[in-house]
Amino acid sequence: MPEVIFNGPEGRLEGRYHPGKGENAPIALILHSDPQYGGNMNNKICYYQYHSFARRGFSVLRFNFRGVGRSQGEFDSGIGELSDAAAALDWLQSFNRDASSCWIAGFSFGAWIGMQLLMRRPEIEGFLSVSPPANLYDFSFLAPCPSSGLVMQGTADTVVSEPSVQKLVEKLQSQKGITIDYEKVENADHFYENHHEPLVRKIDEYLTKRLGY
Repeated sequence: MPEVIFNGPEGRLEGRYHPGKGENAPIALILHSDPQYGGNMNNKICYYQYHSFARRGFSVLRFNFRGVGRSQGEFDSGIGELSDAAAALDWLQSFNRDASSCWIAGFSFGAWIGMQLLMRRPEIEGFLSVSPPANLYDFSFLAPCPSSGLVMQGTADTVVSEPSVQKLVEKLQSQKGITIDYEKVENADHFYENHHEPLVRKIDEYLTKRLGY
């Protein structure tokens, strides 16, 4: 799990990179929750997402948005963080030019950023969106959502309301050409405390279904 430093729009960005297996290893980018509330790349949910892909032979990168850890810059309300994510994906692709596929995964604020990046990068063919903050941020840009993916939500979340996520999922599921899976983790709060096992199991089951391994 080598530490990496790469150039972002506002200076250096700090990450952790796991190289995949083989010349055509697929790639995955992991995006963390809101930096204003302590979000960083070592959050447990980001860590679990990271390892779910790594176990399947992906080249995986998780990194700190600007102003977090050793990443330079200051919080930019999502605009700069989207640029950070694009720079991170560019870096990941530069080491994996023949990647067989490209995925993105995010938690909370990172899920919002990830879905925006999804709209801008047609090579992204799958996503994991854990607790997308549909009641806090505008997701109307998903018109239409270009790729199939998994949305997950805890039913006892007091930060992101489950009904708002349900409404977002129903809107996405009405679109043709993609499939949006929706999994709820019963009694889980925003950080899935004491519910990490069902969260990881549902992620693994989905990836196995999509990837075939």
